[in-house]
Amino acid sequence: MRRETLHAILAAREAKRPAVLVSELDSGVQRLFYADAPDVSELDPTVRAACLEALRADRSRTLADEGGGSLFLQVFNPPLRMVIVGAVHITQALAPMAALLGYEVTVVDPRRAFATDERFPGVAVDTDWPDDALRRLSPDRRTAVVTLTHDPKLDDPALEVALSSDAFYIGSLGSRRTHAARVERLRARGFDEPALARIHGPIGLTIGAKSPAEIATAVTAEITARLREPAAGQTR
Repeated sequence: MRRETLHAILAAREAKRPAVLVSELDSGVQRLFYADAPDVSELDPTVRAACLEALRADRSRTLADEGGGSLFLQVFNPPLRMVIVGAVHITQALAPMAALLGYEVTVVDPRRAFATDERFPGVAVDTDWPDDALRRLSPDRRTAVVTLTHDPKLDDPALEVALSSDAFYIGSLGSRRTHAARVERLRARGFDEPALARIHGPIGLTIGAKSPAEIATAVTAEITARLREPAAGQTR
């Protein structure tokens, strides 16, 4: 690998910019493909599409090119992250599940009686107000944001920041009535219908979940489905 290519990969990682290193296995020629600028790549459209799919699947792969040779598509995705607003019982089940799925988890809650290392061992805990924490964490296309406090004073400011970000998943706990009221508040804050439709509420797949662990299972399943679903022209 050329030094310039290595520096470009490191810069992409630092900027949380999804990229694929396309290597011609016969010649050793390498080109770096960026997901946020696929139209300026010199790659064949079939190869560009394969790069986007490899990024979406989070899996490197070999691809036959039109000339009869082979290409290796090496994926360099930013880390998956999950920001959970609310250090509640569901979070105690959700945080370790998300970690097992490969997410870097941060629990945000200014209520220090709940947000403790003892309740969340091995998990990053942030006791700033949710909107301040979300701005600092800067959710990207590899970030899921989940609000679980059931308190508009905490959930709504976090949702405002999340809706202004590239987070691939935004979900919020509450009944249909609670979610309808939430949407009205956010609409009054200036968010339009396409933005509001990004919020998964009530949160989680409909599996009849009751206990905190069951709700956490429903949430992780919905997040996984959103992460892995095809998206034309966009990768996560």
